[in-house]
Amino acid sequence: MKTFSTVLTAKKDYIGTITLNRPESLNTFNMQMAKDLNEALEEMEKDGDVRVVVVNAAGRGFCAGIDVNGLKGKSPCELYDWVSNMEKMSLTIANMGKPVITSVHGVAVANGIGLVASSDLAVVSKDARFGATAVKVGLFCMGPAVPLSRCLGRKKAMELLLTGDIIDADEAKRIGLVNQVVERDKLEEATLALAKKIAALSPLGVQMGKKSFYRAADLEYAKAFELVNNHFALLCTTEDASEGVDAFLNKRKPEWKLR
Repeated sequence: MKTFSTVLTAKKDYIGTITLNRPESLNTFNMQMAKDLNEALEEMEKDGDVRVVVVNAAGRGFCAGIDVNGLKGKSPCELYDWVSNMEKMSLTIANMGKPVITSVHGVAVANGIGLVASSDLAVVSKDARFGATAVKVGLFCMGPAVPLSRCLGRKKAMELLLTGDIIDADEAKRIGLVNQVVERDKLEEATLALAKKIAALSPLGVQMGKKSFYRAADLEYAKAFELVNNHFALLCTTEDASEGVDAFLNKRKPEWKLR
């Protein structure tokens, strides 16, 4: 597995882990970490020994956003390239077949909340705090606004974006930003339990299903059904589908194909 300078990677039991590793800066995104995270996600997607990806963070918080020192002295074209790299992770996660789970403690604001909103699932500790805080420094969380609007709905997303308010873990769960809230000392355990539950399922079914979900999400209603019906018909012809149905009917554990 490739070594990166700002993220750590590991894999075990079909679960790949990516750890944001700029703790001295509360894991704020600079250009290098943006590129490292994106490349690590792409590597995990290609790795046949990985079925689920967990993104967590070193230090006392998950991610405090973008390192605003990177704004200085750039032309508009350079700033466009810079911010495009910061937000590329969201597109990569949406295009991946493998589910991505964020495991969050401490602060997750600005690009941090964007990463949580972009992930497929999120398990967080009770000390986690979330906010789209760029508006407080004269900016705006335009990148995070895209996944936030899709997982929260327009009104709640706009409230967070326009106020920069910080919400706690329970509120984040109530509004649908995260899936589970656990005690800090149970965070790793709870995240791995969820990852293992998904990793035990058909890799092909999970990956085809996730891709179908994202591709249908932005389509007109009838066209979405047309798309997913084609995807489902294709999935039904696979070995994993035959194996899963046969195992169910014969009350045995399925043996999935490794991919």
